Amino acid sequence: MQDQIQDGSHVFIFLDAKRNWIRKVVAGEEFHSNKGIIKFDDLIGKPFGIRIESHSGIVFQIHKPSPTDIQVSMGRNTQIVYPKDAGTILIEAGIGAGARVVESGTGSGALTGILARAVGPSGQVYTYEIREEMHRGAKKNLEKYELTENVTMHHQDILEGIKEEHLDAVVLDLATPWLVVEEAHRVLKPSRYIASYSPTIEQTMKTCSALAQDGKWGMIKTLEVLQREIMVRENKTRPTTWMVAHTGYMTFARSMVPIEP
Repeated sequence: MQDQIQDGSHVFIFLDAKRNWIRKVVAGEEFHSNKGIIKFDDLIGKPFGIRIESHSGIVFQIHKPSPTDIQVSMGRNTQIVYPKDAGTILIEAGIGAGARVVESGTGSGALTGILARAVGPSGQVYTYEIREEMHRGAKKNLEKYELTENVTMHHQDILEGIKEEHLDAVVLDLATPWLVVEEAHRVLKPSRYIASYSPTIEQTMKTCSALAQDGKWGMIKTLEVLQREIMVRENKTRPTTWMVAHTGYMTFARSMVPIEP
């Protein structure tokens, strides 16, 4: 049976790469854009993946929002960890079903949602955010997409300490990640991961320096992921004129049993 659009479903309304929207379907209401009006009643009961014309004759695609769609939607007004980097963090830090993960800072909640889906109902994400406005906004975003069931949100500076222990990963996206390295080691299980996302090389160098001290961390490495889309056309296939190049440096390390003096 095909997954059908229902009253209350979220839909991804796609016109092109720059003009797309996520909206909640509400019976009796409409979606408005400068390309016309779509009545939500015309979507209810139909399968995701349909094409529909607006009242002005413009054809839109109607899809179920993907994790990437939702992540980008959450970050329209704030900087987010890009999907290309979020995927790398999941794989490199071994984050999967059943994992217990601490994240800081929460930001818009975009990466929090990705982590929540990855750990699934048997795992848990604990996210820390010091800024009250961001904490409230992230909570609203996560509730909107029903991503709060396995997420615990702390309105707290992670530098004050991590409440949870026996963790599988600590994921950092904050200005001073090197200040959390010692605390992260305390709460991680042996041989588990810290992942630090930083936009500048100076932050990354300080983090790597902190990780290299005292023999508490092994397999330290930093990655940068570049993404280039290819425009496929008959007899004129080529890379697009723009690409998602530098977004951030990702540093990973595994917790070690400290060397005895």
